[in-house]
Amino acid sequence: MNRFKHSNGFTLIEMLVALVILSIALLSLAGLMVTTTRNNSAGGHMTEAATIAQDALERLRLSPLNLINPNIMISDTCIGSTGIKYSRNWTAFQNANDNFDQITITVTWTDPIKLTNHSIQMVSGLSQ
Repeated sequence: MNRFKHSNGFTLIEMLVALVILSIALLSLAGLMVTTTRNNSAGGHMTEAATIAQDALERLRLSPLNLINPNIMISDTCIGSTGIKYSRNWTAFQNANDNFDQITITVTWTDPIKLTNHSIQMVSGLSQ
């Protein structure tokens, strides 16, 4: 019996306190991982929308200028690689000399997790 009084091990209370501290740390890390995953997903959607806008801009730059309807908004939709539906609108603005000044492309989509609407706008100048 005398031998157990001078033991150098951990007590049950010390182990419980250590487990509580460890569980709090692991729970906070789990919450951080959820937030990081959502932010990565939102960044992926933003990148995909920018790529869709860039695609429309490149198509408009390659098409003959007489086929571009000035000051009329044109719309279409695209389904991204993640299954999200992107709406794309573009307008070519004309100045007084019948030269095109700029093209404005807007891409909108709804985040499937938060059900919030997002949009990006790309503006590019044109020269004759």
